[in-house]
Amino acid sequence: MNKVLLFNPRSAIAKYRVPNSILNIAASIEGIYEWVIVDGNRETDPYEKIESYLLTGDYKYLGFTVMPGPQLTQAIAISKKIKDEFPNTIMIWGGYFPSTQHKVVLNSGYIDFVINGPGDHAFPKLIEALENETPYELIKNLIYKIDGNIIKNAKEDLIEQETLPALPYKKLDEFYPFEKYLGKTYLGEHTLAYHSSIGCPFTCSFCAVVPIYEARWKAKPAKMVYEDVKFIKDKWGADSIEFHDNNFFVSEKRTVEFSKMIKPEKMVWWGEGRIDTIDKYKDDSLSIMRDSGCKMIFFGAETGNDSILKKMDKGGTQSSAQIRAFAKRMKKFDIIPEYSFVLGMPAETPEEVMKQIDGDIQFIKEIKEINPDTEIVIYIYSPVPTEGSELYKKVLATGFHFPEKLEDWIGPQWDRFDLRKNPLTPWLTAEMVDKIKNFETVLNGYYPTISDIRLNGIKRKILHTIAGLRYKASMYKHPYEIKLLHRLWKYRQPEIQGF
Repeated sequence: MNKVLLFNPRSAIAKYRVPNSILNIAASIEGIYEWVIVDGNRETDPYEKIESYLLTGDYKYLGFTVMPGPQLTQAIAISKKIKDEFPNTIMIWGGYFPSTQHKVVLNSGYIDFVINGPGDHAFPKLIEALENETPYELIKNLIYKIDGNIIKNAKEDLIEQETLPALPYKKLDEFYPFEKYLGKTYLGEHTLAYHSSIGCPFTCSFCAVVPIYEARWKAKPAKMVYEDVKFIKDKWGADSIEFHDNNFFVSEKRTVEFSKMIKPEKMVWWGEGRIDTIDKYKDDSLSIMRDSGCKMIFFGAETGNDSILKKMDKGGTQSSAQIRAFAKRMKKFDIIPEYSFVLGMPAETPEEVMKQIDGDIQFIKEIKEINPDTEIVIYIYSPVPTEGSELYKKVLATGFHFPEKLEDWIGPQWDRFDLRKNPLTPWLTAEMVDKIKNFETVLNGYYPTISDIRLNGIKRKILHTIAGLRYKASMYKHPYEIKLLHRLWKYRQPEIQGF
């Protein structure tokens, strides 16, 4: 029986995170097929490690998890090299990038299958079909080519998360010492990355999750999440948690249950949520969350322009007034709101685009007045292929298009695009992009992010003082002195590097 090699391409420079996505696939075949993991974040030369396995002749199936950005760059180069040198291998890609860009992936000629969304059932069923030479046309969440035509099988209903097997943390520890996956962050000395749910029940037209999960959400019960975290704490010393769910806080009941369970463990934690969801939480719930160690929550504020919020199809009830009021409310509970904003949305005229940018800059400054502890993360709008959405139709009408060849995604300009730092969009002028980036620089000088654990009090004070005149006078052009200090002190941007 052929074995399976699972690869997590490099996504971090110096900080490792538990490769949860590929571990889910490992769990799905545990006890059925022999498997190994190669973690690109833990290897100086991951291809050398992969090659050592392939040279044994035992490994026929290779599963890659691929996110846009740096991970995609390594995945393309290594996949192509593997197919050239080991042409009989079967290459299977999963993750956000191949799910939303399956055509360019399968047309590359060296990727054989795409798992469209969760692969917990699709991956083992595909391996079984290939091993037994049986049809795979009815395997849900599978995309492939036959006679030059791309076939997209039906989507599977989201799986009840409590029915899935436990992640094989102990076996991962045999390949790579698990302690090193618990890195030092703003939250703690040994921070665990954990997924407690999949999907999101909302349909924001700028979000990469929407085409994959289609407004569906499934979560592990609070008790299961607690038991996993407690096990890792007791065995390897985790003291804090990053919940990488697309939307951790959908259920107030689950959040409160988990908070009560985790409180005695004295762990600090962070997650992502929606303002209009958590604003409905009772005060008691927010107090329980903070007492349990919830220190910061990431929110998609997006914009202070209500008409743009409507175009974004945020769903729910989020408004500019609510964004302001919620920032004030969070002060009461000593939970830091981390607000992300998306600037540079398309509009009918360049003047309207610039007006939107100026409006959001002023709105961000209002939020900092209301609650100076609010962390601000700024992105430049990058189109997401949400087919059928009015926003995406408008984007295509401007002449924007994604690369038509997989190799064309390799390069710094598309890396920056995937990190929402280089728009490559026709409606944004250089002047607009410079204004956004320069304001961000001044903002990060006047209010250095609290999550940069390398900045001491003196450095923060120097940055704050130097940026003060510019910030108060709204003078954002050419902030070279702030950029120089950011470079010298290796200022950490959460939107690119996390905590």
